[in-house]
Amino acid sequence: MYHPPLMNTKSNTSKFQTGFLSGLNKIDGADWNRLTGVDYPFLRYEFLAALESSGCVSEKTGWQPHHLVVYQAKQLVALMPLYIKTHSYGEYVFDWAWADAYHRHGVPYYPKLLTAIPFTPATGSRLCVAPSQNDAEISQLAVEKIKQLAATKGYSSWHLLFPRKSEFEQLFQHNLSARSGCQYHWKNRDYANFDDFLAHLSSRKRKNIKRERRRVAEQGITLARIPGTEITQPQLQTFYDFYQSTYYKRGQQGYLNLAFFEKILAAMPDQLLLVMAYHDNHPIAAALCLSSSDTLYGRYWGCLEEYECLHFEACYYQGIEYCIEQGIQKFDPGAQGEHKISRGFEPTTTHSLHWIAHSGFRAAIDDFLKREQRGVKDYIEQASQLLPFKRSSY
Repeated sequence: MYHPPLMNTKSNTSKFQTGFLSGLNKIDGADWNRLTGVDYPFLRYEFLAALESSGCVSEKTGWQPHHLVVYQAKQLVALMPLYIKTHSYGEYVFDWAWADAYHRHGVPYYPKLLTAIPFTPATGSRLCVAPSQNDAEISQLAVEKIKQLAATKGYSSWHLLFPRKSEFEQLFQHNLSARSGCQYHWKNRDYANFDDFLAHLSSRKRKNIKRERRRVAEQGITLARIPGTEITQPQLQTFYDFYQSTYYKRGQQGYLNLAFFEKILAAMPDQLLLVMAYHDNHPIAAALCLSSSDTLYGRYWGCLEEYECLHFEACYYQGIEYCIEQGIQKFDPGAQGEHKISRGFEPTTTHSLHWIAHSGFRAAIDDFLKREQRGVKDYIEQASQLLPFKRSSY
């Protein structure tokens, strides 16, 4: 197995060696997954390696892998996904205004360092530590090493996006700036079926969802949920054509290529679900989801042409039904979208952490983040009042 060049690091209780990987082909997948686990799909070796080997994530695309690894006695004891970024696309925590401020003052913002899952705004672990290690000690070590890297190479900043709350709280202690955001998640309150879920909504909202589902059927549209183990190559190709067509309509191209989807279908089919919509027995739209043991993640969508209410059915209601049937506790349908609130998706706080090397910009950004955080908190409180549930059900 390949070992990166390692640097000795003395701590209070242990001796660690740290290094940075230029790609996941530099480490054994079993070692990586031993720390990350395979339940959260996006940190799996197979998922991240598919992004790299397909060419979606590379120095050429502005996502240069530079993953942090920590060893003790030649055993991998901690890891953190890390990328050298030359832009801010595909992140979903927006720092374009910061980059613009740097540019206006003649200071380079790129390259920067990023800990995230490329193109995936889904909360999960970002620093994976072996059970034998002290989380606080490893957290301090990781932050120190990344700051040293930034100072040595001249990177403007480091950004850690969508960590679990416990990681966020621990890493925040190391002189990092906190940022909050909002997503909309559906929660399964042990509903017996979709009608039981509807029964917990106010009459007006319940009628609206029924009308939207009925409208899809009235247009002659049928839908099928296809487990990853049953997805065929022609079905995957059809989904991919729809996925890209959604971008083409805006004069853009999707971040992901067909090779990526082929690789994750081959490597982790048990965690994929394809929702396919048909009209006159011909596919017209598709949504691809991934799942963990407790969460369904709606990720990729595309359609041949627009049909009334079809997006709501394929991307929301089919997922809700699936979660109820499978006993899955949460449905994360993706970033943004206030229209999700009236359909039972609850405003949920997301987190990110930021370290800005330049002291002047750091002070200005900290001031902005404090004001923004108050606004996000107020928004979530106000948006939660718009949820469609009966008061006795919420």
